[in-house]
Amino acid sequence: MTPADAARASPAAAFLPPGHGGARPGLLSGARTLLYKEVLRFWKVSFQTVAAPVLTAVLYLLIFGHVLEGRVTVFGSVGYTSFLIPGLVMMSVLQNSFANSSSSLIQSKITGNLVFLLVTPLSHWAWFVAYVGASVVRGVVVGTGVLLVTVWFAPLHLASIGWVVLFTLAGAALMGALGLVAGLWAEKFDQIAAFQNFIIMPMTFLSGVFYSVKSLPPFWHAVSHLNPFFYMVDGFRHGFFGVSDVDPWISLAVVAASLAVVCGICLHLLRIGYKIRY
Repeated sequence: MTPADAARASPAAAFLPPGHGGARPGLLSGARTLLYKEVLRFWKVSFQTVAAPVLTAVLYLLIFGHVLEGRVTVFGSVGYTSFLIPGLVMMSVLQNSFANSSSSLIQSKITGNLVFLLVTPLSHWAWFVAYVGASVVRGVVVGTGVLLVTVWFAPLHLASIGWVVLFTLAGAALMGALGLVAGLWAEKFDQIAAFQNFIIMPMTFLSGVFYSVKSLPPFWHAVSHLNPFFYMVDGFRHGFFGVSDVDPWISLAVVAASLAVVCGICLHLLRIGYKIRY
């Protein structure tokens, strides 16, 4: 297999730039090329960007599932391991979507190769579509991998695939845009690490991945409802069990509003060239 054939065998093949396979250049041709580059970037090191997060999720499942299975019952009759799997899938989607866009941009800024993008006639919309699109692809790939590996550990039923797909895509897009904002703001790897360790990870772990918020004391139950990550996890879990801590339409409204705000901020920062033009 030639290198060109190998590239086409990866998920990035769906985003081959114009000139490959007879695709016609158009208004989004620049965005499509950058999207292909970003997808190929994480796929080239898939052992680190895909396999490692899947292994981490499996370890969480083995430890928490072994300790709490049979001792905790959620939503009436749902076993703890079954309850945990969708949470781990969504957690992986969110964390990897954020990591993809944030790490890519900060690496380009520090190594100096961002200048090759700045000299192109790409609009801020093209940057946004490419970086966020690649983050969604990575989040979906990792989430699918986690689901395929963990689904063998406990019975899992799909109540509504629509909610599953909707919250997966919305959550991945939200975190991809947030990662782009963090990448624009950060000037060194330490700042990205601090953003992820002190904001993304705590909000993810406190979003109901490992527990139902209904089991919390009243104060922390109220605090959990201020966390937008909770609505992404809870809405995604509703797609599997048909029940959730919050009505899925409320979760969708909160996620959609959060997505609109973060995307608006991201597009504004890209339009003015925040910390990348000067």
